Amino acid sequence: MRTQLKLTRDGDAFIARLAPRQVAAMYEALSHLCERDRGDTELTLLVGSGREAVDALVERLAGRHTESRDFRLTMQELHMVHSALTAVPALFVERGGLFAEEPFNIRLGFYRENFYALAHAVVRAAAEA
Repeated sequence: MRTQLKLTRDGDAFIARLAPRQVAAMYEALSHLCERDRGDTELTLLVGSGREAVDALVERLAGRHTESRDFRLTMQELHMVHSALTAVPALFVERGGLFAEEPFNIRLGFYRENFYALAHAVVRAAAEA
């Protein structure tokens, strides 16, 4: 997965040119948090927004992407993405504190390191925009 990300300011939002695997990672992280029967309070704690906002972003990221494309993302949406990428791995910690690598890979299609690298790239790109 490409771990570099460029954001360009567009008023109070950002334009992000995202590779297909980056979009897929963001989608998988957010959709995994939504597919469980989480209440609005739990979802807001995990990503900083309620179900309606998260569902709207998931819908925009959905689909099979074969080429890089631009997405206009607000700061709040970037926060949701960053939070989802960093929160989801914690949900795969088993009793005894061990990370369940195989279930994570099977469910999400990525390695934990991919999520962390992309989350770091989001923060770095926002700081440089």
